[in-house]
Amino acid sequence: MKKTPTNPLHQALFRILRPLARLLLRNGIPFGEFAELVKRAYVEAALEDFSGGRRKPTDSRAAVMTGLTRKEVKRQREILAGENPVRETTTHANRASRVVSGWVHDEAFQARDGAPALLPFEGSLSFSELVKQYSGDVPPRAVLDELVRVGVASVDSDSGLIQLRQRAYVPAGDSEEMLQIFGEDVSDLIATIDYNLVSSEAGQQPLFQRTLTYDNIPPEIMDRWRAHAAAQSQALLEQLDKWLGPHDRGIAGNGNGNHTGEPVRTGVSIFYFEDPVQAGRDE
Repeated sequence: MKKTPTNPLHQALFRILRPLARLLLRNGIPFGEFAELVKRAYVEAALEDFSGGRRKPTDSRAAVMTGLTRKEVKRQREILAGENPVRETTTHANRASRVVSGWVHDEAFQARDGAPALLPFEGSLSFSELVKQYSGDVPPRAVLDELVRVGVASVDSDSGLIQLRQRAYVPAGDSEEMLQIFGEDVSDLIATIDYNLVSSEAGQQPLFQRTLTYDNIPPEIMDRWRAHAAAQSQALLEQLDKWLGPHDRGIAGNGNGNHTGEPVRTGVSIFYFEDPVQAGRDE
């Protein structure tokens, strides 16, 4: 296939869109549906991110910026006014994840050594009380079943006490929740890269962004490397969580401090990748 000359941004976009297209096709999303979402994202970005400290851009200015008609801008703006899935998914943490976080960091649900305590299902300082405090009106049995299903918690068959086996909730085999995580993780990564691209011009320090990559690794060591990378990454995330988690205002005892200003969403993402090196492939 003849290569089409393109600028660096186009090359970067194609690399982003190529695996995205694979995911969309696998989930039966046709191009027209994807294009509709792209229009919406363009309109929201024009209206929200390019005001320059002034009033929001008019539909006419947003049309000039995006290349869409004023009619299309107005239609997408009206859709956004009634439904904003981006803002909703980035501000409401998964309920099961909040339960695990409370179990790890709330002293009321810790053992004397500071580890997550073994909890009875009901009663004072129980799993049901933990769920009520950190997951609202969701039935405690439903939360427990989910945590047991993914291996985060287990129930002792003799005592009935519930043990936290992992310090983080990651859904398994649940496409809806995994797709939500996909949206959040990719959005966060692109936002960090975008910030770093303009940070020097704005006189700001770049956000931490590093990648370890080798492209000539023998396949026979890959099993050991996957296990080692997973163990080290999990250990680092647990260490960072131990530092940052207790500062969360949602953890009991932290909401009544002398905090000022709006809360900040922050974190660190680690992801593993591997890909067979193909001769002649565009890089």
